Amino acid sequence: MTRRAMRFIEEAEAKGEAWCAHLSYIKPHWPYIVPAPYHDMYSKADIQPPIRSEAERVSPNPIFEAFQQERYSKNFSRDEVRETVIPCYMGLIKQIDDQLGHLFDFMEKRDLFENTLVVFTSDHGDYLGDHWLGEKYLFHDVAVKVPMIVYDPRPEANATRGTTSNTLIEMIDLAPTFLDYFGGKAKPHILEGRSLLPLTSGERTSLRNYAVSEYDYSGDAARLKLGMPVSDCKLYMITDGRFKLVHGEGVPPMLFDLRNDPAELRDLGREPSAAADIERLRKALMRWLALPNNRITVSDEWLTEIDDKIAHFDPIVGSGVLIGYWDETELAEQQEAHRRWLARHGSK
Repeated sequence: MTRRAMRFIEEAEAKGEAWCAHLSYIKPHWPYIVPAPYHDMYSKADIQPPIRSEAERVSPNPIFEAFQQERYSKNFSRDEVRETVIPCYMGLIKQIDDQLGHLFDFMEKRDLFENTLVVFTSDHGDYLGDHWLGEKYLFHDVAVKVPMIVYDPRPEANATRGTTSNTLIEMIDLAPTFLDYFGGKAKPHILEGRSLLPLTSGERTSLRNYAVSEYDYSGDAARLKLGMPVSDCKLYMITDGRFKLVHGEGVPPMLFDLRNDPAELRDLGREPSAAADIERLRKALMRWLALPNNRITVSDEWLTEIDDKIAHFDPIVGSGVLIGYWDETELAEQQEAHRRWLARHGSK
């Protein structure tokens, strides 16, 4: 894949074309098959202890308990599984590091870092036994908060170069970022998310007040354990950076205080003192759900630029089949308004 990416770049450069490459490495991922020399670079001595506590298995939220009973979760809750798989996982990550090193050497020799935006990220994390879970069943940070490194070659980004940011961003911000970088006009009615370039240039320090994630567990055994209909098997997470709410139909809420409990070992969802924060985040989530971008045919500007037209006359008068008119007097008034508008604004 790395070599094919290099060929793609060479082909584009030879044609003098701008290019955008999505280089998507599948590893680290199951099946955990690791080529030499990466298969034995790490051992159980390199493994960090799991992030979990026995209290998480005492009367947990029903959805949390159901996911703890999934096959992946039971396996990764065993020390011998973690001690076997995680060194392999780390070897696969090292392989990715080396491949990116080859790619970056290739780019540096061609001076491509002068004009190439680079984003390194992942689609999700993996519990690997944290919180007595495997896979990516829930929304603890180990699963939903993924690495993201952005290299912005523009001089405007010099002020933030080498810095880190804790602002809330989402994966849907990447497509608008690439469009912005290439000088394209923003298309918020088609592309959800917001460009990250105002962050890298220091123009802004935040893009949103909340970050949202979704998970459909209708294909998991948890649905059967909870007796949930397929239509209700949607989970949502919303966070403001301080508190994180997990909301789902037919299950109690989960709430974590990320400031005082960064490891997310204590679920506050059933505590009366958390009711206000739960309700605040739930209202924000309901607003997010109620305002999807479902008008993709025209931009907001296309609509607002004809506001004066809409306010002063019916834009269809003057051609085609006239709909909604009752008598000649009303039609004549609309046609006169139309002529006056054209005299002021032209035929646009």
